[in-house]
Amino acid sequence: MDTRSAEIKRTTKETDIECTLVLDGTGKAEPDTGVGFFDHMLSGFARHGFFDLTLRCKGDLEVDCHHTIEDCGIVLGQAIKEALGDKKGIKRYGSFILPMDEALVMTAIDLSGRPYFVYDLDFKEEKCGDMDTCMCREFFYALSYSAMMNLHIREMSGVNDHHVMEAAFKSFGKALDQAVTVDDRINGVLSTKGTL
Repeated sequence: MDTRSAEIKRTTKETDIECTLVLDGTGKAEPDTGVGFFDHMLSGFARHGFFDLTLRCKGDLEVDCHHTIEDCGIVLGQAIKEALGDKKGIKRYGSFILPMDEALVMTAIDLSGRPYFVYDLDFKEEKCGDMDTCMCREFFYALSYSAMMNLHIREMSGVNDHHVMEAAFKSFGKALDQAVTVDDRINGVLSTKGTL
């Protein structure tokens, strides 16, 4: 099987981003976004999804972390979409319920080519480390639409914001790993329409 990977560069007046993604990797992550807690989340996503990820961003953090995190979502979504190519043979669907101490988060994915986003995480504080908790939603929203995926993230229980957000990123990694897995039983794409 050919290596499923992508390299994306995106530059605006607010951010300058370079991203490389290997879907069939080992979980090696090298995020450098200038937002430490966000880097920690990206590392968890890559490690538990077995993706090799490099994501470097120089953003206008003197304003706040909004543009940096949202634009990283756009770029990572583009990388996922490009790395998947024609989607032949992939399982398409993935879901995972991940516990982290008292937190329990469910993520479900359909790589349908039709973007849709449902989000139900309830954070108690404004920040986790140096990351605004409201940016968790903006990241996954941007990613789901640029990757053209149906993405549901739901908090089933949780008290500690760090645990809830980390469970969300890790469950997303696990669910995406399932969805991008190639199944030899699938001839073409897994759709009655014949296309994804």
